[in-house]
Amino acid sequence: MTVPPAPVSALSAGSAFAGLDVLVTAVLMLDDRFTVRYANPAAENLFALSRNLMLHHTLDEVFSHDEALSTALTAARTNHAGYSDYDVKLNALGRAEVHHLICSVTPIDLPGEFRYLLEMRPITQQIKAAREERILDQTQANRELVRNLAHEIRNPLGGIRGAAQLLDAELDRADLREYTRVVMQEADRLQSLMDRMLTPHRLPQLGALNIHEVVERVRSVIVAEFPDGIRIRRDYDTSLPMLSGDREQLIQAVLNIVRNAAQAMDGHGEIELRTRIARSITLARRRYRHAITLQVIDNGPGISDSVRERVFYPLVSGREGGSGLGLTLAQTFINQHHGTIEFDSVPGRTCFTVIVPLPEETAAGAPGAPSGHARNDATTSTPSFAAN
Repeated sequence: MTVPPAPVSALSAGSAFAGLDVLVTAVLMLDDRFTVRYANPAAENLFALSRNLMLHHTLDEVFSHDEALSTALTAARTNHAGYSDYDVKLNALGRAEVHHLICSVTPIDLPGEFRYLLEMRPITQQIKAAREERILDQTQANRELVRNLAHEIRNPLGGIRGAAQLLDAELDRADLREYTRVVMQEADRLQSLMDRMLTPHRLPQLGALNIHEVVERVRSVIVAEFPDGIRIRRDYDTSLPMLSGDREQLIQAVLNIVRNAAQAMDGHGEIELRTRIARSITLARRRYRHAITLQVIDNGPGISDSVRERVFYPLVSGREGGSGLGLTLAQTFINQHHGTIEFDSVPGRTCFTVIVPLPEETAAGAPGAPSGHARNDATTSTPSFAAN
């Protein structure tokens, strides 16, 4: 009598798919419910998770991911065909690091419960550079659009405000003057908005400064605005060299990011400010030996998928009542310093990273090792760095 072969189970998958164990590409095998039935060593290394922590759990139980992965899995199931996406964001639950991956989902027909082969590779530097260049081009186009729009609105706005003021002087009835004053107040509000939209077009006034002076000034403002609900943790690399920048523009850029984080948490939560040196970094297709990075990390709800790809666009805000200009101005100011702002966001952790390159003469004196870190978790203690 012939004994039929036993079905391949998750427990024996390691021996059944020994060829996948030697791949450098992370591979997961899933069943119909998207439960992990096999994970190769490359997947363990990529996510810093042991195979035992992934097996017998659904993807949603192991990972936090964006809609791109769900779309790929649904398409593969519906069409019974392979599906790929070139920028899937995924991180292991409980881990801070967000992975940007090229992801392919392939339906398979094997004995046992194996139905889908999930291949994941970290996004290449070329794709990241192309994305940065696209964001830079879009930022420049947005800046010109905003500038032209502001000029077109600003000119008639002065006439409207002046006419309302003259009309207010001619009216005898107080109840009618209420209407003209509303017009004047709204005209002043729009004038202030136009001024903010035109501000980024001032060329930066460069000078030597310490990034921690900028961060401490911002910290003091946020502590004053949110004295009770926001706790600010500081993790500074005190050995960072001086950078060349416009003090006021950098303060405004960092303030917009930190204030945005505080407002996203409704004034209650924790923000971490972290400074480090970055080496051999490429920005807008230009290579820099060193750059200063500032990370603003909050434990708020995260950025919704509806605005994620447009977060730096003008007049786009995920908060009710927001002007949608804070992050746009921040990106513009940092771009004028040849830098960029990146972000990763999942519920419970959003990290904005400001990257400002150092000039070559300054980079030559950059610290050679990540020493000199200073941590201070207090929200009301005296700043470690002077903020004039």
